[in-house]
Amino acid sequence: MPNLIKIAIVGRPNVGKSALFNRICKKNIAIVDEAEGITRDRLYADTDFFGTPFQVIDTGGIDARSKAEFNEHIKRQAEIAIEEADSLIMVVDVHSGPTVLDKEIAEILHRTNKPVCLAVNKIDNTSQEHMMFSFHSLGIKEMVSVSAAQGWHIAELLEAAFAKLSKKDAEENISNAIQLAIVGRPNVGKSSLVNYLLDTDRCIVSPIPGTTRDSIDIPFEHAGVAYNLIDTAGIRRKQAEHEVVDKFAAIRTQRAIERADICLLMLDTQQGITREEKKIANSIEEAGKGCILLFNKWDLVKGFRMEHCLKGIEDEVPFLKHCPKLFISALTGRNVPEIFEPVTQVFADSQKRISTGQLNKFIGLCLQKNHPPMLQGKRLRIYYMAQVGVKPPKFVVFVNYPNLMTDSYKKYIYNQFRDSYSFAGLPLEIYLKGKKKSEQRKQHHAGLENQPIDEHEDSDSDDDDEMIEESFLEHDLEEEQ
Repeated sequence: MPNLIKIAIVGRPNVGKSALFNRICKKNIAIVDEAEGITRDRLYADTDFFGTPFQVIDTGGIDARSKAEFNEHIKRQAEIAIEEADSLIMVVDVHSGPTVLDKEIAEILHRTNKPVCLAVNKIDNTSQEHMMFSFHSLGIKEMVSVSAAQGWHIAELLEAAFAKLSKKDAEENISNAIQLAIVGRPNVGKSSLVNYLLDTDRCIVSPIPGTTRDSIDIPFEHAGVAYNLIDTAGIRRKQAEHEVVDKFAAIRTQRAIERADICLLMLDTQQGITREEKKIANSIEEAGKGCILLFNKWDLVKGFRMEHCLKGIEDEVPFLKHCPKLFISALTGRNVPEIFEPVTQVFADSQKRISTGQLNKFIGLCLQKNHPPMLQGKRLRIYYMAQVGVKPPKFVVFVNYPNLMTDSYKKYIYNQFRDSYSFAGLPLEIYLKGKKKSEQRKQHHAGLENQPIDEHEDSDSDDDDEMIEESFLEHDLEEEQ
């Protein structure tokens, strides 16, 4: 995921932030309405400024004294946007003049020590430009008169926002970082883990489930390797999603999984694996992401062996059987530094390629150990196997008739593959590809059905993408009991 310069649009309610956001990203993404409080969550959009790509963030109106619904949530969203942005655009309404609330927001932005420019909005023509000078009292040097509705002076505003940014620094930031998402149920210790890894109180930690509601990107380095840590909200049961923000949190967590290279699935060791963890594990597998299991709060467990805990997990969710597992305490730091070793290995395996020659030898050994059974007088013939993708690893097995591959033989091939190449923590996608029907008919009439397997036959290699007739994924091989 390329790292982009982030510019956040902030201000009090109903000054035209969403209209400006839409104008900058050239799309009607944000809802624009005269009523206050329409925008609640921060919105992201990728756009460019004269060939320089960047990300613009829309936020809800900041008003600490408002009693409106979700006001605290809106304020928190805006604070997160301010924290992660590289440059800030504060929007004010020229017709209202500088208000007390504008001054309070300006003071907040000054304390960030980030580049800030002022967009004096709703100036529709040059005759109104003199009205902007009263906003000098906010102490923001860079001021630009704009009209979000008319699209006036938008380029000048962006030029001011980019003026103090170093393009080189932004490009070198975390563009090649390993994306780590910390996922799990509420109150399993995700924020405590983030704080320990960063050695700072970066996230609010509370015994109250659901304290974290947002997915937050946090770049950091360990042993010279760049990481981008994605702290997510806990996923609740559907029945427990009493608030709208809980539903938003679940959606953002799913997006975090999709953006991540590797997911750190945290469990409360005292509670074991629940239905929610099973669903999260399935989401990680379906997204094709690496997974590492972290059993947190092990320091609170007495009289219970790790082996018994691991056995229970592997019986419940077959995919997790192949994932690296660590017993940690995010509070005390027990085994937390050990996380990076499996992360490095899983990330390397996600990009690993195996040559067709090696895979052919593997298939040959599998056939020597255990030949496929005869079905209705026909025997499955495996010609060769090839890797066709990474992240996650994808393979195609070329056979004569895919329907001759029994479930038991699928499991056999799959388990042998895991034993030989591991790919720990990663879901495997293995597809069956049969011969063309016309080719099958020719072989049948020529009496070639019972010839020995030629592992190097590659007559079908030119149309790989068209002939995948049947597929089996990991969860097909490890059927639920």
